[in-house]
Order: sequence, then structure tokens, then C-alpha cells
Amino acid sequence: MTPDTTPLDERHCLSLLAGAPVGRVVYTVGALPAVLPTRYRLDDDGSVVLQATAGSEFLRAVAGALVAFQADEISTADGSGWSVTILGTAETTGEGAATRAPAAPPADQVTIRIHPEWVTGRLLPAADLAPHG
Repeated sequence: MTPDTTPLDERHCLSLLAGAPVGRVVYTVGALPAVLPTRYRLDDDGSVVLQATAGSEFLRAVAGALVAFQADEISTADGSGWSVTILGTAETTGEGAATRAPAAPPADQVTIRIHPEWVTGRLLPAADLAPHG
């Protein structure tokens, strides 16, 4: 059973994303869903910025495509937490477009930006995690 959740506004969603170390890019390969966990950062305009290897299957699949990006934090103690999802087009960019990049990516890496066209999030309340049986 899924507990009631509390919707979050866009500003709160982006604030939560800014503090999460890992998220998941959801995309398609040959019309089948694929999910890739990745490190990322949230740029000042709310865009998700990540790196991909030049010429990779992942880069070919997401460049110019509508993708989802999801991150969450769930407590193992009580099951409470949050989940945020962004939908947007993944675009490859030049390094100058990434405003908070500490340094240029390695030569074999390409910067990908997902500009948030749709942002949604939910707070999850604590749940009874005791085993039943």
C-alpha cells in the first residue's frame, strides 16, 4: 500500500535536487526504457548538468531527446523522504554553458544539460517498516 504523499512546489523540488549526490536519467533505447544512475549537479537555472563519454550509446540515446531525471532520499529508519522528477530535453553543450563547472571535462567527456520543462516532487511520510507475517 502506498502512503499518502504531499506534493512539492517547483522551488522546493529544485532545492532538494541541489543536495542529492546521485540521480537517475530515464531514457529510451530502441523504444525500450533504460535507467542510468549518475552523479550530477544542479545549475543556477535549475538545469541538471552531467557528463557522458563522447560517442557512447548513452549519449547517442539522449542527445536531443526528451528524458526524465529522478532523484530521491528515503530514510531506512522509517521510510520517510522525498522524490523529485524532472522532464526535459537533454542537450549537449559547450563548457561555457555550464556556469558552475569547476574545470573543463576530460577530452572524452561531453556535458549534457537537461533543462526542466516539467518538475514534480512528493514528500513521503513515515511508514510502518516492521516485517509482517
